[in-house]
Amino acid sequence: MTSKPAPGLSDDGLHLYVSEEAYERLIERLAVLVHRSGWSFDTILCLARGGLRPGDILSRVFDKPLAIMSTSSYRAYAGTVRGHLDLARYISTPRGEVAGRVLLVDDLADTGHTLRAVVDLLRSSYPAITELRSAVLWVKAASTFTPDYYVELLPTNPWIHQPFETYDGIGVQAIMDRCGD
Repeated sequence: MTSKPAPGLSDDGLHLYVSEEAYERLIERLAVLVHRSGWSFDTILCLARGGLRPGDILSRVFDKPLAIMSTSSYRAYAGTVRGHLDLARYISTPRGEVAGRVLLVDDLADTGHTLRAVVDLLRSSYPAITELRSAVLWVKAASTFTPDYYVELLPTNPWIHQPFETYDGIGVQAIMDRCGD
């Protein structure tokens, strides 16, 4: 767990710009943290959308099944304005139900509200989960929830510009124009 930006990150205190390469290195660093803890788990449960990429990569690295739970709070203005938190009623998993030791993965703990709500829901409604730990790339200082594993603590609570956000609000026509189709 560090508070210093990794290579490929640009942090002015208000904004954190992340390159694709730096994003992948952060996920790799998260994998190392989980591995070095000595904790083993049965399933990775990622929160969509932010946790999809880290969850997918961790699922491949640890060779564990990937379950997905959809959450949504950042919708308006290309995902930059937080609204009401919606949690999916169902979890998608290739193994019937999420059970045993579960690693809950998201991209960041911003305010901590989403992670806290999901952890509370999982503990109250999924008795087959025997142990639950959480992992994220970033934790903002303003977060009310501290994950079990995280790569960076962001003391200035910057807005994080992730590499795939270039697709927010772009539309298919702009992609067709760019591809010459």
